[in-house]
Amino acid sequence: MDHDAPFPLSRALLEAVLADRVSDRLVCALVWCRLGYVPADVTVVEATLAAAAGDGDTGDAVPWLAGPATPAAWAEAFPRAPEVIAERPASVALTRSVPAAHKQLLKERLGFGGYRVGELFPRRTRRATAVNWLLAHLAERGEPLLETGPLPPPLEPPADPRLGHPGDPPAG
Repeated sequence: MDHDAPFPLSRALLEAVLADRVSDRLVCALVWCRLGYVPADVTVVEATLAAAAGDGDTGDAVPWLAGPATPAAWAEAFPRAPEVIAERPASVALTRSVPAAHKQLLKERLGFGGYRVGELFPRRTRRATAVNWLLAHLAERGEPLLETGPLPPPLEPPADPRLGHPGDPPAG
C-alpha cells in the first residue's frame, strides 16, 4: 500500500466510488497520495478521513503539495494537488496518464459498463476516470486488487449528482 494512503484499494472501495457513496474529496485523496502529493500538514489526512465520514470538514485550509515522489509532469502542471473530480484539466491529465494497455481496466476488472444516459454528469464520469487510473496504478506496480478492505462509512448518493456531497467542490 502507498504511504499515507487513506484507504487501501479494494473492489469494494472502487465500487463505492462509482456508486457515489464516498465524497469527491476522498476520491481525490486516493489519487493524490498515489501521485506522491503530500499534505502540507498531517491534519489534512485526518480531515480527509473525517470528511469521508460525512462530517463536512474537507480540510480545504491546508493544501496537498507535490512531494519528492510526484512525477515531474504532475508537479510542474499541478504544484498543488488538483481537484481531479471538480477540475476538468486535472481529470484530462489523469485520463492521459493511463497507459494504453490499461485504458479498459474499469470494464475488465470491475465489469463496469458505464453510466446510463441520465446519469452522465461530469462528476460521475470523472469518478470513473479516477477509478480507472487507480486500477492502472495497481497494474503498473504489479499489485493485486483486493476484494475487500477498510471502507469509510457509506454516504447516500447525492440527491443532485451534478452537485455532489456536502463539502464537495463544484465540478467545472
